[in-house]
Amino acid sequence: MVSRKKVCVIGAGVSGLAAAKAFAARGHQITIIERSGDLGGVWEPARSYPEVQTQSPKDLYRYTDKAMPDSYPEWPKGPQVHAYLTEYAKDNNLLGAIRFRTAVVQMDRRPDSAPGWRIDLRGPDGTAGQEDFDFVAVCTGQFNEPQTLSLPGEDAFRAQGGSILHSSQYNDPVIAKGRRIVVLGGSKSATDIAVNAVNSGAAEVTLVYREPVWRIPYFIGGLVNFKRILYIRAQEEMFRSWGIGAMSRFAHGVAKPLIWANWRGLESLLKVQLKLGKCDMVPNGRIEDGANCSLPIATPGFFPMVADKRIKAIRGSFDHYDGNSIVMTGGQRMQADVAVLAIGYKLGVPFLPQAYRDKLVDADGQYRLYRLIANPDLPDMGFVGFNSSFCTVLCADLAANWLVRYADGQLARQPTPKEMRDNIEMMLHFKRVERPAAGVYGGLCVAPYHFKHFDELLADIGVSGRRRNPLVEKFTPPDAAAYGRFLAAAPNYRAVA
Repeated sequence: MVSRKKVCVIGAGVSGLAAAKAFAARGHQITIIERSGDLGGVWEPARSYPEVQTQSPKDLYRYTDKAMPDSYPEWPKGPQVHAYLTEYAKDNNLLGAIRFRTAVVQMDRRPDSAPGWRIDLRGPDGTAGQEDFDFVAVCTGQFNEPQTLSLPGEDAFRAQGGSILHSSQYNDPVIAKGRRIVVLGGSKSATDIAVNAVNSGAAEVTLVYREPVWRIPYFIGGLVNFKRILYIRAQEEMFRSWGIGAMSRFAHGVAKPLIWANWRGLESLLKVQLKLGKCDMVPNGRIEDGANCSLPIATPGFFPMVADKRIKAIRGSFDHYDGNSIVMTGGQRMQADVAVLAIGYKLGVPFLPQAYRDKLVDADGQYRLYRLIANPDLPDMGFVGFNSSFCTVLCADLAANWLVRYADGQLARQPTPKEMRDNIEMMLHFKRVERPAAGVYGGLCVAPYHFKHFDELLADIGVSGRRRNPLVEKFTPPDAAAYGRFLAAAPNYRAVA
């Protein structure tokens, strides 16, 4: 018999809503702590830059039990995703459990030696308080705390009327109108903002980036939705994954020339389609070596704007500010009214005591998480949404369903602490030695191994992750509704008081 737990879910974004729903559905009492004034995380309107849209098609960016509306476009805009998340919270009676404008200051094990954690909270009015929970689901994800960049000359730049914004603060196209915009970064948010600045009437737009990277258009060759090429088992199986046997290694060796030709063909197609040569943005590395969560989608209009100089692209980085100018590491000087730092976010759990953070993160930044969800040395705790991917919502949903069963001891394959530690060491070796590209984002990126990750989670839960038709299974993207049916077929239980 499973006893009802008092569960704290930290964060009310995609992952927090998935975790809250999964724990509530099993009969647990949930409290959702959200430091902002709205749900949605990166999709909260106050944090979203204009014209933001998903990198994934809507049938990949959804929960297993709720499709996005038919009226939504293939790649929904930010307000549509926020509306979808709000409806999901309403459907599952989660809104009443959210404490908005409440921050987690710190947390530690309960002093009475009881299982769980004592959390220090700061409320909307600034008052502090403490509360005990039996279990904590950390759902702050990969995009929690904006990365900062402090350089000489900032104060003088601002004194002359200049603005320095993180990309999350670029939330109104009026910011760009009639102004000289310089964007630092090479991510999709950087290219999105540069394109939006042009379309919003900026006087001049410059993008400063370190190195050109491969970008994938929404339609490869202008015809085929990228999900039908990059998000299928057949393509995933071109990458050697962890834990494979001698036969699989032999098969990869035999197929190596065909795999090489596959990637070189894709690169050639992208060079032509995106006019990378004309833009002087042909990457040096191989596309397969960077196939992970840092492989961005090509912002529509970006490469044409670089080609015709509406966006000036400069390789390098910011070195310092000088009056109303930004000086680059290569010596170039750009006059600017607004500097937009599209430099990402800090990954971490700052409210966790250092002693526990040392158990969670190795010296090289790699996270010690079994299935990217739980650490055997951090009891009564788990992480949802740290298994990052372009299928973010589906990843969070499956992780949440795995975590509640892990917390309740109800996994069909409930791991022992030793099994978890051994698996963590194996995965860390894989990420550090066999496929270093898997070490980005603290080693928490699922791509390009979506199917294998989902298979492991579902096998632990006690259901199959394969559809009956082998051709459909091999050559179609993940089916969120099918995963919902798999979860529904898992052994059922409910916690009692």
